[in-house]
Amino acid sequence: MGEQNISATVDEEHLRNFMKALLDDVVALETLLESDRFETGVRRIGAEQEMFLVDRSLRPASVVTDVLERITDPRFTTELARFNLEANLTPQVFNSSCLRRMEDELNEVLGMARDAARACGADVLLTGILPTLRKGDLGLDNMTPKPRYLELNRTLRRLRGGDFHVLIRGIEEFETTHDNVMLESCNTSFQVHFQVGPREFAKFYNLAQAVTGPLLAAAVNSPVLLKHRLWHETRIALFERSVDTRLAGARGERAARPRVHFGDGWIREGVLEIFREDIARFRILIASTFDENPMDVLARGEIPQLSALRLHNGTVYRWNRACYGIHEGKAHLRIENRVLPSGPTVLDEVANAAFFFGVMANLAEEPRTIDRVMEFEHARSNFFNAARDGLKAQMTWAGGKTMSASDLLLKELIPRAREGLKFVKVDSDDIDRYIGCLEDRVKSGQTGAQWILSSLHDMGEQGTVDVRVRTLSTVMLQNQKTGAPVHTWGLAHVEGEPENWRDSYQTAGQFMSTDLFTVQPHDIVDLAANIMDWKHIRHILVEDEQGRLVGLLSHRALLRLVARSPRGTATTAAPERPTVAALMIKNPLTIGPEMPTLEVMKLMRERKVSCLPVLEGEKLIGVITEADLIEVSRKLLESYLRDEA
Repeated sequence: MGEQNISATVDEEHLRNFMKALLDDVVALETLLESDRFETGVRRIGAEQEMFLVDRSLRPASVVTDVLERITDPRFTTELARFNLEANLTPQVFNSSCLRRMEDELNEVLGMARDAARACGADVLLTGILPTLRKGDLGLDNMTPKPRYLELNRTLRRLRGGDFHVLIRGIEEFETTHDNVMLESCNTSFQVHFQVGPREFAKFYNLAQAVTGPLLAAAVNSPVLLKHRLWHETRIALFERSVDTRLAGARGERAARPRVHFGDGWIREGVLEIFREDIARFRILIASTFDENPMDVLARGEIPQLSALRLHNGTVYRWNRACYGIHEGKAHLRIENRVLPSGPTVLDEVANAAFFFGVMANLAEEPRTIDRVMEFEHARSNFFNAARDGLKAQMTWAGGKTMSASDLLLKELIPRAREGLKFVKVDSDDIDRYIGCLEDRVKSGQTGAQWILSSLHDMGEQGTVDVRVRTLSTVMLQNQKTGAPVHTWGLAHVEGEPENWRDSYQTAGQFMSTDLFTVQPHDIVDLAANIMDWKHIRHILVEDEQGRLVGLLSHRALLRLVARSPRGTATTAAPERPTVAALMIKNPLTIGPEMPTLEVMKLMRERKVSCLPVLEGEKLIGVITEADLIEVSRKLLESYLRDEA
């Protein structure tokens, strides 16, 4: 997330001063470009590795501060949440053994992170979205206590005019409203960097846009969010919605741009075109004060940091981001590709990076630039199709050719990636290792996302949802540690109760029933009675037209109705059936998903209730009945008997 020296109190004067510094940086950048003071003639690659810290139950472990106290290496830094960690890799010249060195360094930093996490009772998992995440993990108490993150949250809420609303329609539908920016912390990525010269920037940036869709299709690894199966790469949809600063009214008639976006067209002029566009369109989110006058630095023959420009650039989330940097005293430009998820293994990550670098190197040698042979709308639709459907996505490539992502990769782009890596003299064994890994993944059809979805499908209804996602995360971590690429993994299975299975029954939200049948107050009781009979349930929840819980109808109330009803005769009309409202318990006792299981049991016993609706805010999300608690108690008893034996 970059610069942490952020003022906790930002007034209008402070923002104006920052804007002046931002515009000064743009002028300085123009001067640097005009005077050819950028490093050219060398190509470097790099990467940023984000990761989840997890506890013994494979749930988020909020121990990043303790972990960093045990790691003195400057490559490590914090991220938005206390359960996220980031490592920045050393830039490598793009040739010979650069990919192998990237893999070795990734394994090195991952080993350091795991050693430090282990000392804190935790571990490290590489995955785009942690399957065991719960909404309760996304409170401000889990935000890393840095001024930048707190100011980001405050400003985003102010610009949006309130809470964050997320609706994602995928395999299932997910909708939630959240009161802070922590939904963004559900995402971890493997961001790759590609250094280019100023005069070739437009050509390479457009190439990055074009290849991002096929790249993502092969790399998807994030299909589950808060236990909902959504897109193959749900990170894309979630990130675009979780930091959207547009007011509700600005999404209709006005052509307001989301802060996270793919772009609107091919660029024509170079890097300044992007920076100017982002300053013109997007308000300042966070500001700082800077002592450096960039023009004075240039006058001394030195290279300015352009700190204001870099800070603002870090709060506009293009999926391919233009970056200015300084390496060994020389200014340079990079393209940062932000679409790749973390994991499933280090080898898979480097294979993804190798494909990106290789296909860019190859396509750059084509006589006609990509914007002459491909429509931008096709590049953008390829990207979103890949995020939704992975390798099964339909894509339109240069020349209007339409095919599946799998065919496009196997028939055209993977061979081009091989040739591109050969062209820059990457070691042949490494080309075979990394491009071969990606090619085998595509041929098998088993991306990280497909492995997760197939595993969940194979588990069926075994155990609770919490047990299934814990099993998934456990097997993922085990496989990850072997280093075997994801296309070789067998599916995860629920085999008895997982180790530490009691951790899956600690709170109401972990074992509540979520497949709910409801009626409305004005419905006749016959409807409620039939649903209860058909579905073999003893309680039915009552919602109003806005979906708010207003009552609960029990089988006992129906039995009392039957007992009181007069028997009809041939000469008497049948009595009018009452509505649900007449029999329901109004404003029933409810609980939240984080209530400990023992407290749930105690509450039901003391209040003599056999059903507890579970609410998240005002939203009905589940129900716990006596039958659920009996099942938990049975498992607990069997566990103790096994332990005694």
